[in-house]
Amino acid sequence: MSNIKKTVTTALLITIGIVLPMAFHSVPSGGLIFLPMHIPVLLCGLICGVPYGIACGIITPLLSSLMTGMPPTAILPSMLCELAVYGMVAALLIHFLPIKNTYVKVYISLTGAMLCGRIVFGVLNALIFRAGEYSMQMWTATAFVTALPGIIIQILLIPAVIFALKKARLIEIK
Repeated sequence: MSNIKKTVTTALLITIGIVLPMAFHSVPSGGLIFLPMHIPVLLCGLICGVPYGIACGIITPLLSSLMTGMPPTAILPSMLCELAVYGMVAALLIHFLPIKNTYVKVYISLTGAMLCGRIVFGVLNALIFRAGEYSMQMWTATAFVTALPGIIIQILLIPAVIFALKKARLIEIK
């Protein structure tokens, strides 16, 4: 994929990352439950590579916060870091994992990125953004229990999109 296509794809995924959460915020705590902003960032990392995944992970929540007020400024810094890690780790794993089976490679890359992003989110909240008021129980509740529907959506939807794009020969995963 050329740099122009990667840039356009990233811009499209940033736009989706701003618009998609609006539909979920009509549900109380919809963003925390369904994690709609995570989907385009993870896709960007898997499809476009490291710099684009990181850029998507930073620009999407920043623009969304400025344009819609979501995420709120109180959680924006930790979310910027979390989503940047999603984009970066997804890209690194999909590119460097020495696995021939595309399906296994996509699922491992996605799962690895999801775990790394949540770990970074928890560590940064515990040590910097919410130091002294953030516990292991809070992290487990927000990162895994409350977010379980979103995690399931990501595990089902993202590989389906990747495989559909691969089948249509719009992307190539080696």
